[in-house]
Amino acid sequence: KGFGRQKGHDEIYRGSEYIENFLPKIKLTVVAPAEQVAEITRAIQGAARSGKIGDGKIFVSPVEHVIRIRTGETGEDAL
Repeated sequence: KGFGRQKGHDEIYRGSEYIENFLPKIKLTVVAPAEQVAEITRAIQGAARSGKIGDGKIFVSPVEHVIRIRTGETGEDAL
């Protein structure tokens, strides 16, 4: 839960009005090969864009190294 420029909204519970400052949010983490980044970001934008405040942000950052703990595989083999 969190809030940005939306600043929450008013709710009514058992006849009493209160301000709900924290709104439900979704955090999506995707790790993929670099050549798939553009396609993935386009798909997320297409699905998430409403044109209203609160649509979210996409952060793209490199993953230096990945290790699958169970098998010890590293790099793309671990994906």
